[in-house]
Amino acid sequence: MSIDPLNTWEAVQAIRAKSPVVHSITNYVVMNNTANALLALGASPVMAQAQEEMVEMVGIASALVLNIGTLSQEWIKAMFLAGEAGQKKGIPIILDPVGAGATAYRTRTARELLKETKPAILRGNASEIMATCGDLAQTRGVDSTEASHDALAAAHSLHKTYGCIISISGETDYIVGSDRTIRIHNGHAMMPRVTGLGCTATALTGAFAAVTPDPVLAAAQAMAVMGIAGEMAARKAEGPGSLQMHFIDALYRMNGEDIKRDIRVEA
Repeated sequence: MSIDPLNTWEAVQAIRAKSPVVHSITNYVVMNNTANALLALGASPVMAQAQEEMVEMVGIASALVLNIGTLSQEWIKAMFLAGEAGQKKGIPIILDPVGAGATAYRTRTARELLKETKPAILRGNASEIMATCGDLAQTRGVDSTEASHDALAAAHSLHKTYGCIISISGETDYIVGSDRTIRIHNGHAMMPRVTGLGCTATALTGAFAAVTPDPVLAAAQAMAVMGIAGEMAARKAEGPGSLQMHFIDALYRMNGEDIKRDIRVEA
């Protein structure tokens, strides 16, 4: 099945009806942003990091998001515990290798999590995907120095090695699986000016993976809805500050007609 306006809207409706718990071990910078985005979409966010409650918390979750934006040894241990529990439960795991390529520690952690937690979806910008694969790409902080299409070879290599779906964000978003690559052309140039929207895309991917069994389709739906919400927000925003506010509102108010009107994908 390929992405289209109808199944994307049906997935949004499923999230709103089921309110799946998305357990996110994520970073200090984006916790509030991603929790509000999940709530606005209709999902139920949990942001727990304590190792002592990790297995129980994963037990109530419908999806697990691992985001390495602000690393610490304790949080890394919690991620491995959560990943093990998520695999046993059979819920989708989404890994965001934030800033991979910036430091050896960060890159090594991303690769170890990819190997051990066996995510259904790896989602990042081009530099992060290339660095996780082992290419010589470097990030500028957590920002990509590469165009999204530059990471396609790395994405195919990662998919072949680890079996996970690769979601690359950029001016064009790419979803890479074994037999198909989906291109998503939604979004707005102002979005990179708001911190944490990449991490928000990962959190939303968790929500869609909780209701859409096909990880290629789930990743594509998440990125399309993310981009459409950004476009809807940009029509009202005067700058990045108001864009963030209108983005949350757009996720909350989005309907089938918005998706049908604005979605731009190539399957």
